[in-house]
Amino acid sequence: MKTGATRPQIERGAAVVDFVLIMVLLIPIVLGVMQVALVMHVRNTISAAASEGARAAAVVDGNPSLGAERTRMLIRTAIADRYANQVSAGFGQVGGAPGTVVRVHTEVPALGLFGPGVSLSVEGHAVREDPP
Repeated sequence: MKTGATRPQIERGAAVVDFVLIMVLLIPIVLGVMQVALVMHVRNTISAAASEGARAAAVVDGNPSLGAERTRMLIRTAIADRYANQVSAGFGQVGGAPGTVVRVHTEVPALGLFGPGVSLSVEGHAVREDPP
């Protein structure tokens, strides 16, 4: 037998088996990381939109419906319409002071496509301005 010329007969096809065994472990890990990244992106985006909507409603002439609409618009612009369906706003207490609260509830499907998803609920708060 020549050295380095060919592999022994017993090792033929071993690379394919190794590749399959590694991919069976690697693909679910990569998909899991992608799902976590998607959920965190949506959560951070709707959280920022809810906070911005609460600030819009907290101005002197603002009202909760203005804050809810601003939140919906920001979510639709940043990610997608389906994440802006359950937005509500109202007056409340923020650290003991009168304020506005914007709530967003949404569902993030598996890998952004379909199937069972992750339920997210976030709130944005802002202290109301006093009229001059």
